[in-house]
Order: sequence, then C-alpha cells, then structure tokens
Amino acid sequence: MRTRLLPLLIVLLAGVLLALGFPLAGSIAAAEQQRVVVDRIDDTARFAALAQFVTTRPFDPEAGTDERLNTLRSELLRYEELYDIRVGIFYRDGQAMAVAPRRWTVPADGEGQRAFQEALAGRRSHDPGQVWPMQHSRLAVASPVIRDGDVVAVVVTDSPTGQLRSRILHSWLLLGAGETAAMLLAVAAAFRLTGWVMRPVRTLDVAAHGIATGLLNSRVAADSGPPELRRLARSFNEMADNVESVLEQQRAFVADASHQLRNPLAALLLRIDLLALDLPPGHGEVASVRTEGKRLARVLDDLLDLALAEHAEADLQLADIAEIVIDRVGAWSPVADREQVELSYSGPTAATGWADPVALSSALDAVVDNALKFTPEGSPVHVSVEVEGDCVGITVADGGPGLTDEELTRIGDRFWRSSRHQNVSGSGLGLSISRALLAAGGATLTYAPNQPRGLRAVIKVPRHGGEGGAGRPRAVEAHS
Repeated sequence: MRTRLLPLLIVLLAGVLLALGFPLAGSIAAAEQQRVVVDRIDDTARFAALAQFVTTRPFDPEAGTDERLNTLRSELLRYEELYDIRVGIFYRDGQAMAVAPRRWTVPADGEGQRAFQEALAGRRSHDPGQVWPMQHSRLAVASPVIRDGDVVAVVVTDSPTGQLRSRILHSWLLLGAGETAAMLLAVAAAFRLTGWVMRPVRTLDVAAHGIATGLLNSRVAADSGPPELRRLARSFNEMADNVESVLEQQRAFVADASHQLRNPLAALLLRIDLLALDLPPGHGEVASVRTEGKRLARVLDDLLDLALAEHAEADLQLADIAEIVIDRVGAWSPVADREQVELSYSGPTAATGWADPVALSSALDAVVDNALKFTPEGSPVHVSVEVEGDCVGITVADGGPGLTDEELTRIGDRFWRSSRHQNVSGSGLGLSISRALLAAGGATLTYAPNQPRGLRAVIKVPRHGGEGGAGRPRAVEAHS
C-alpha cells in the first residue's frame, strides 16, 4: 500500500511546486527585464533632454557648427563604447540627428520599429516583449524628444540581452535548486508521513498473519499512529481475545468430550464381548458392532490427540532432522515389508534444524502411514531430506493413486477423506494432527502431485529458531 500511496503524494507535491515555480520563474524574468528597461528609459530620457536644445539639422549648409549637437554626438559615442548599446536620435522622418555607432539607422521592423512608432505618438516604451534565456534577441526602448509640446525626434536604444539572459538563467537555476531542495524535503516528509500511517497497518498485518498461522497471542499496541488506526488496533485486539477464548473453549470441549466418552465406550465394548460369548462363533452382527466400536474408539483417541496437539506448547530444540527421519523410516520398514511396499530413504546423514523431536516424529509417522496405506503392492514410497536455504525439507513421495486438484485443497481438513478411498481404514484426523504438531514448532506441511503418479508430502523445518527450550514460540508483540 505504501508503494501506491507514496508516489501519489510525490506527484501531488511535485505538481504544487511546479504550479508555484513556473509563475515565479516568469515573475523573476519580468523583474530582471523591467530593471533593464527602467535603466534604458532613464538613459533615453537624459539623451532626449539634451536633444531638446539641438536646433539645427545635421549637414545643413546654412546652420554652421552647433556645439550642442557635437556634445550630444560625443555623449552617444561614449555611451556606446562603454555599454555596447546602440543609441540614436532620429527626426520624425527617420533622418539621424546623432547615432552611435555611425551609420546606424532606425530599425525597419520588430521591437525597434514598434518602440519608434510609440515614441512618435508621444509615449515612452514601457512594455517591450519579454526576453527569455533561450532567445538571442535585443531590447529596444524609445523616448520622444519634445519641443514646444510637439514630438520633434525620438531617442532609440538597442541593447544586447546577453547579460540579462544570464541573470535570468542564474536566477532560474537558484529557483530550480530551491525547488529541488523543497522537493527532497517534501519526499522525506512524505516518507515519514506514509511510514507513520502505514506502520500500524503493517503491524496489524503481521499480527493477523500470526493469528492465521496459529499464534493466537499476537497483539498490537494501540498507543500511536492515526486515531482511526488506534481504534482499529483496539478492535483487532478485542477480536483476537475473543477468537482465542472461543478456540480455547472448543479445544477444551473436544478434549473433555473425547476423554469422557472413552470410559463409557470401553465399557460398551466389554459388554459386547460378553454378549458375544452367548452367541454362536463368527456371528456377523457382533463382529460388525465390535469393528464399529473400535473405529469409534480410534476416532476419540485421534480427537484427543488433535486437541492436545493444538493446545500443547512445542519443546523446540536444535535437533538432527536427518537422524529423526532415518529412525522413523527404519521403524516403518517392517510395515512396508508386510504390505510389500518399497520404502527407501535418500539424503544426508545429518541435517540440523529447530523442531520438537517428539512432535516431528509423530507428524512424520502419520505422513508415512498415510503413504503406505494408499500405495499398492510393488510400488515405492521414497523419503528424502534436503537442506534448502533457511529450512530443512522432508519429502515423502508415494506411488499411490494420488489426488485431484480439488482434493489437494481439502487434504488435511478434519474428518475429510477422498470419496474414492472410503474403504481404507482411518478417522480422517491423522494429517490434521500432523499439521497442528508441526505448526506449533514453526514447521509447515504441504502437498503436491508426485510424478508420474502418487502424492508428495513436504515438511519444512526452520534451520534457525532462537533459544531452545519448552514453550510454543511467542509472537513478538507488534508496535504501531
């Protein structure tokens, strides 16, 4: 969820910064240009003030020498030399009064012509087009020369924009650096915000997974995080308490009922045997009743074992898994020989892992017994051990009829047996007991089809588990 929430926040923050950055960049460019324009207006106004006192036209043979005109020309030339800005004073008809550099004329088009026309109308240039860093353009500003209320000439400056564009670009780079820093801070804040919001969600997920895998003491702290998630954490803890209480009551009921029914059932079987003494030998009904009674006793024993397996705490210790498997294969070999099934083992002679040896042996017995039951004569049952990263894998592969995909999803359910195998003895609780015994120690039991036929049961035991000793491994309390 964080991977979806974080990009959304980053996109929103980037959108806000860009929405603020573009107008700010435009304002910076406009302010830089306005400062240049104001300087040029001041310069043109000064030259216009000097040009007001020039009364003769250049190259007028009757005018003689005009000192004011010569002074004005000297000022323009010095200005152009110093600032590299072209400047000229032109009469209304476009004839030059004084220009620098020499032979410069009124621009025929573009910004210069527009500024010239505005000045002829008696207005100063106040709104030249915006210059951008990527444009190689010039900035034209004009002011009218007014004498006796009439516009008699126009002062035009034509400035290079290299320095202006450099200042705008430098300001933009500073703005970009500031926005980048703001974006990094915003991303860091988004990380912390999403972490603060998602941390309780992750702890709830871990605790829920713990309860789903049998660690019913998993709880979450409800003292931090958003108020809504605190309420959710408290509700989760209440739900977990109720679930644990209900399951404990159920286990206690199953254990008590199984224990209480064993004595009356034993007495009932004894009376059936006594009644059989008064009937002819080999009486079919008596044999059927005795068989059903024994089957019921086996179901009660398995129910009690299941209740104890789900309730008992695992005695975890560092054990030699390969040695346990080899020992159980040897114990079941006489049964396999009697059933004419080839029971074999392959794998290392030593492979350590964290397990309850008694629980692992009982679970392995149930799995091997199930494999021998369904494997026909002459077919193999192969048991193997393999170290796989952080776990030790135990595989029991048989050559029986196997299960369909739908049946594989149900194997291990209480009292479930395939409709194709109802004639095989059993209560349907053996694999459920195995799974409960293994889950108490952090191990897993899964099933898959075996090739070319049969079923593969895979037990995975963790290789690393912390301190050994009695007790079911407690879930670490999750903190929000």
